[in-house]
Amino acid sequence: MATQESGQVTGTKDKDYNLVWYVESCLNNALRLETYIQDAERENDQELAELFRKAQADSRKGAEQGKGLLAARLSAAS
Repeated sequence: MATQESGQVTGTKDKDYNLVWYVESCLNNALRLETYIQDAERENDQELAELFRKAQADSRKGAEQGKGLLAARLSAAS
């Protein structure tokens, strides 16, 4: 059963907080995948390295989209 965060757990119910978390998570994932890519390349597993590159590109794309949305929301709030 999913519960909706209303600020009691995190101390904020600001939906932009969730967006900041999302961007950070995407960027952290892209960084972690770089290590996995290097590991796969070291083992000469190009198929796995390519899979990780695609996942990394998706994470970067998600971060860019999230940053754009966050910037638009923060501009509208000022």
